[in-house]
Amino acid sequence: MTPRDSAGPVRSLKFVTLLVALSPDLLRWGAGLQLRDNGYEELLVALHPQVSEDPSLIPHIKEMITEASFYLFNATKRRVFFRSIKILIPATWTANNYSKVKQESYEKAQVLVTDWHAAPGDSPHTLQYRGCGKEGKYIHFTPDFLLNDALTAGYGSRGRVFVHEWAHLRWGVFDEYNREKPFYINGQNQVKVTRCSSDITGVFVCEKGPCPQENCIISKLFKEGCMFLFNSTQHATASIMFMQSLPSVVEFCNASTHNQEAPNLQNQLCSLRSAWDVIRASGDFQHSEPMKGTELPPPPTFTLLQAGDRVVCLVLDVSSRMAEADRLLRLQQAAAFYLTHMVESHTFVGIASFNGQGEIRAQLHQINSDDDRKLLVSYLPAAVSAEAEASVCSGLKKGFEVVEKLKGKAFGSVMILAASGGDQRISDCFLAALSSGSTVHTLALGSSAVDSLEELARLTGGLKFFVPDKSDSTSMIDAFSRISSGTGDVFQQHIQLESTGETVKPHHQLTNSVTVDDGVGNDTTFLVTWQTGGPPEMVLRDPNGRKYHTDDFVTSLALQTARLWIPGTAQPGLWTYTLNNSHHSPQALKVTVTSRASLPAVPPATVEAFVERDSTRFPHPMMIYAIVRRGFYPILNATVTATVEPEAADPVTLRLLDDGAGADVIKNDGIYSRYFFSFAGNGRYSLKVHVSHPASVSAATRSGPGSHAMYVPGYITNGNIQMNAPRKPVGRSEEEQKWGLSRAASGGSFSVLGVPAGPHPDMFPPCKIVDLEAVKVEEEVALSWTAPGEDFDQGQAKSYEIRISKSLQNIQDDFNSAILVNSSKLKPQQAGTKETFTFSPELFTNGPEHQADGETQRSHRIYVAIRAVDRNSLRSAVSNVAQASLSVPPNSTPVLARDDLILKGVLTAISFIGVICLTIVIIHCTLNRKKRADKRGNETKLL
Repeated sequence: MTPRDSAGPVRSLKFVTLLVALSPDLLRWGAGLQLRDNGYEELLVALHPQVSEDPSLIPHIKEMITEASFYLFNATKRRVFFRSIKILIPATWTANNYSKVKQESYEKAQVLVTDWHAAPGDSPHTLQYRGCGKEGKYIHFTPDFLLNDALTAGYGSRGRVFVHEWAHLRWGVFDEYNREKPFYINGQNQVKVTRCSSDITGVFVCEKGPCPQENCIISKLFKEGCMFLFNSTQHATASIMFMQSLPSVVEFCNASTHNQEAPNLQNQLCSLRSAWDVIRASGDFQHSEPMKGTELPPPPTFTLLQAGDRVVCLVLDVSSRMAEADRLLRLQQAAAFYLTHMVESHTFVGIASFNGQGEIRAQLHQINSDDDRKLLVSYLPAAVSAEAEASVCSGLKKGFEVVEKLKGKAFGSVMILAASGGDQRISDCFLAALSSGSTVHTLALGSSAVDSLEELARLTGGLKFFVPDKSDSTSMIDAFSRISSGTGDVFQQHIQLESTGETVKPHHQLTNSVTVDDGVGNDTTFLVTWQTGGPPEMVLRDPNGRKYHTDDFVTSLALQTARLWIPGTAQPGLWTYTLNNSHHSPQALKVTVTSRASLPAVPPATVEAFVERDSTRFPHPMMIYAIVRRGFYPILNATVTATVEPEAADPVTLRLLDDGAGADVIKNDGIYSRYFFSFAGNGRYSLKVHVSHPASVSAATRSGPGSHAMYVPGYITNGNIQMNAPRKPVGRSEEEQKWGLSRAASGGSFSVLGVPAGPHPDMFPPCKIVDLEAVKVEEEVALSWTAPGEDFDQGQAKSYEIRISKSLQNIQDDFNSAILVNSSKLKPQQAGTKETFTFSPELFTNGPEHQADGETQRSHRIYVAIRAVDRNSLRSAVSNVAQASLSVPPNSTPVLARDDLILKGVLTAISFIGVICLTIVIIHCTLNRKKRADKRGNETKLL
């Protein structure tokens, strides 16, 4: 066991002891959203800075969440409700005696309210980036949705919509409708509308009114002018994840009401489990029993917060450890660039340092000009101390003193803490950090920094970074570049376009290019840094061919940096740079390029990189994510590469994918993901992501992001069709990107424990296949899916195991007993490749298949599942279950909804009665004619 492994439990015990001693109020400050005594506390709703000031928004938010609280309480059978809510008011709104923020910020909110160019219509949505049962990232509403009462006709009441989205966010359940597959054929060869539960009724509607389904369905789509409308009056009570707008719907689908055959994301991603089953398995429900009695919970309480002046203090380690691996020099370079270009104007900035004691180096200065920035740079520490001891708490204490001089408190301030030493007493100042109301971002420099540094960041809601001792690593500058104001206003923030480093041999060059797209270009800066010798020879060429040389850069020999600022708006296109090492020894050369938005109302493309959790233990992999988007819209077809730097090994690069397979949950949602398990050893790992997008490849998406509450186009009310207003489109048709795209972003750090020494045993199976599809083609069934890997989603599996059944329940509950399909000739391809396989179901389904109870089941469908096997016989989890119809439903006997059957029965009865009446009339007329003829005959005889 390594020293770090053995020290971990001791530190954890000390940490737990400290938490027990902390007061409940302080714990709640650090914990954020939590469930206590059946009530959710500290839920944060944040309004974007560009939302126009409208006081009526706040009452509507309160009304929505209050209604949602009671609806949620009943839907969860008296288990959970909302107790306390914080609403973050933009600093751009008029001050109105709002409370001051502490660690809260827009970027930490669970609910976002945004109304700017990139908002996808008025459709509420939840960004889900992980699998079934996992929390999402945020819920999004537009102000128009909150204020426009006309939208409730299509969505239902706002409180109901909020509960639908909350289930996405908190419990990781998915939508039970499917716009792309609005109907399916069930096991009895009947056409069914995709819904949950199946008891929800409605009718097919053509242009002229109700019509038979055979007049509406073509292949997999509705004919133009056709749709399926649900009755506004229902008896079904489920499900909230299908159609929360129906008044009768008051609960989630459970095991008895769930429709397992419906082709929706809930079935696909949750292994056919009902929404209620997934919710019941959540941590919330494992630790909360239903409330006793019949009383409703109290309504939520609301606190209105508003951020004040932006206040930042750099707290920098100057102990003798900072002399190792040029840590101080690299810290100076990154901090100077942050002060010169990254931190927003009008921010108050101070500087403190520490070794065994803390020292204030610069009191707060407000940045209003370049001279203010230069002055702050001059206060950065220029040399290390002879003292090896580093007291983080002493440095933080001085940092708090700096920020408290502005308004007496540190509420809402930010500490950027960079530390390299093995200070074992950091936990001594957890209480002070929590009570300060300040957010502490931490940079662990080198492998000797203790783990409690990250605990300090986590408790205060800060970001955490690891900077390895590698001369060509850009992790230090990347960390400072990631730390923004937290307001969510990308128009005021710098965006990192490029970040790269390389050790260049003597008289060799580092040549590369970066794309400046038309969404950025203002305040564009190229930064070049080096560690030894003098500056390299620099040549920068813009898209028009203009060259900038070494003399055009502003060079600081003390900081060993060279900067070139492009005035105005940089020319969009490809900028090429060449750095020539003209010295006789190798040089670690690094390049960073930043810019800001060029247009005031069009958000630039951004990338947000992060990992699933703070730490993992071998052999559990770490999931890496990168959200690439413009505003709220995903950017598709990008090349996204993650670079992971361990403490004492070479960096590992990994291509992230948005293909809806492996670690990626949903295809084409702009969230690029991958499993990472190439662990070099125990310790910290730093993450950075690069994004590139060629100008020739479309980045447009036609669908909005995330999981949406259903908008109902209309209802059948008392037999009449009542249509709602058409919904605003949630997608966009974007012109082809003219200039391409370049982005870079730090994803922070994570730690790994339990990695065995020496070669690792193979403990990584292929990942689960989640996108299996089956289609009947003539007399065969064609399968398609994305290939998993030898290890999760990397490499190449050895074989596939495909099984079929005529019973959905059988193949789901007992995959090993289902019929095995001969797939010996099917050789798995490289992970991420689209696989296809065709077989004849008649070879496997001629005989009856028996249920466990001995009854024979007749079915017109087969159900297929698959799993992959690697060369060490490790098997993946069983895939999602795909379905294929073995026969086409006869149009002469369509399966209609209950109202269709009633309507058809009434029409049949009327027709039957009409035929009888007509027959009676004909018979009556015939008899009358015969009587008249007989009478005339008799008269003739008499004559």
